[in-house]
Formats: sequence, C-alpha cells, structure tokens
Amino acid sequence: MKKIETSSKISLLNLPESTLDVILELLSPIELINMSKVCTYLRGKCRSDHLWDNHMKHKWGRVFGHFAFKEWQWHVTIITKEEGSVLNQQINILNGSLGSFSGSWPMLCVGSYLEECHNFKSLLLANHFMMALYLSLESGKFWFPAQLYRGLYVHDALVSYNSITDTFRASWNGRIVGNDIHWDKLRFSPVETSSCVRHVSDCFQELKPGDHIEIQWRGNTQAPYEWFADWWYAVIGHLDSCNENENYCLCQNSETLVVEFKQYPQRSSMRKAKLTRHTEDSAGNYGGIRKLHSQEEIQKWNELLDHQRYI
Repeated sequence: MKKIETSSKISLLNLPESTLDVILELLSPIELINMSKVCTYLRGKCRSDHLWDNHMKHKWGRVFGHFAFKEWQWHVTIITKEEGSVLNQQINILNGSLGSFSGSWPMLCVGSYLEECHNFKSLLLANHFMMALYLSLESGKFWFPAQLYRGLYVHDALVSYNSITDTFRASWNGRIVGNDIHWDKLRFSPVETSSCVRHVSDCFQELKPGDHIEIQWRGNTQAPYEWFADWWYAVIGHLDSCNENENYCLCQNSETLVVEFKQYPQRSSMRKAKLTRHTEDSAGNYGGIRKLHSQEEIQKWNELLDHQRYI
C-alpha cells in the first residue's frame, strides 16, 4: 500500500501574536504595505502606529522635529473633524489641499501645507496616524517646517521630499528657495517660534564669553514687515576693555553683550555686534538668542566654519 505523504504549511496567522509582531517589526515600509493587503487582520496589524513610528524615527528623525509634528497634528484634527463643523478661520482649503497659518496680514506665515489631503483621510479616520504621516512625507505631499543650512546660518523654510532623487525642495514666503537639497543640509526646527515674530530668549542673563549661540537676524530693518527667518551662528565675545583673562573677566556682569561672528575677518564691521542684555530692540537687525548646549550642534557649526575658511 502506497504511503500518502501529507505536508502542512504554517500560516502567519497561526503564529503566536508576539512572534508575528517581531516579524512585522523587521519589514520595510513597502513590505508592510504589501503585507497589509493580505487580509483584514494583517491590514490592521501592519498599519499600527508603533510600527510606523519606528520607521519615522529611523528615516525622518534628523529633519522632522517636534514643531513639525505639531503641525501634522493640526492637519489630523482638521481632516478628522465631523462633517458640518465650523472650520477655524486660519484654515485654507483649496483643491483638496490644506495649509496652516500664523500671524496676521501682512505678516502671515505658512506653518505647513498638505497637498491632496483627502488621500490620507481614510487612514486618519481609522486612527493610523503614523502611517499616514510617513506616506505624506514619502510622497512629498506634506510641506513641513524645517531649517536649511546656508553657510554659517540656517533659514526657516517649508520642505518637501522627492523620493526619486532622495532630495528636498524648499519654499519660503510662497517661492521656491532651493531644489535638490541633500539631507545633511537640513535640520528640524529647534524652537517653535514663527519666523514672523521675535524669539523670546531665556538665556540673556547667563551668557558669558565662549558660549556658542544662534541669533535671529533680519536683513532689512527699514521694511516694516520683515521676517526673522534666519538664525546665525555666533560666539559670545569679550568687551574691548577686557584682557580676556578668565580669572579677572567681568564681561558676564556687564549690561553689554558682545556677539562675535567668526565667519567674518577680524577687521570687518560685521565681525562683532554689541547688544544690551535687558533690552531687545524691535527695530534692529537682531532678534532672540538661543544658547547651544548640544556638542553635536556646536561640532556641526565648527565643521561648517572650517569648511568656509578653506573655500
């Protein structure tokens, strides 16, 4: 009598849930999307936030920060509003796109912009927020706030990703200010201050010579509505009357704050600026100050400074 051999195939659905979760965590975004098409159960598993949150951090963590995520949450809130609800007066919906704004005319700043937002509504209504965010970034539909390195300063911009070239486009004030921008030329915005307002500093009194800072700057003080869109790298310097001996230096106790831009030659009029600690002049070129504590940030600026010196 001929022996009949039987074989059984193990389905993913037969695996313990913990084992299945480990397998799904190893899948790439495109593999998760393909796996989600198998059945209803796997669709729910493959779209879960914790899986896509890992992919978000891995790919987008360098350029997509807390400020950009708050903008995404704003879009989620608007898109998932109940039908017939009254929209916030800051909302602008045109041809299926959605933008957030801050300030008031003519100082009106676009916070972010989501093209064809209806494409993500089904995911958002099903509470698959992180998958929708990842796909909106990957497709280039979400223009999110970030900062673009330009020599020894960064410029606020909205950026959009091109997955074909693995580069970005940057837009500011309604015009394109950069194409084919590589990842290392972008960073996430470290403050939530809109470009149309002065950043409120909390470090003026503690600043001392040698501290590394970023300072807001605007180029045209004659224009009544000029944005503080640039953040310049600088170092706190010594007063002219100081011999720079740390044992006798009293610069930290002075009302005058010396800001030194080392990208300029020693004799340049742009090399140093003198500010008053207790007074932030709204009519001047300079805005708020952000003290740098991260060695990684300081190293990045020093590398850019060294690069500029050898150009």
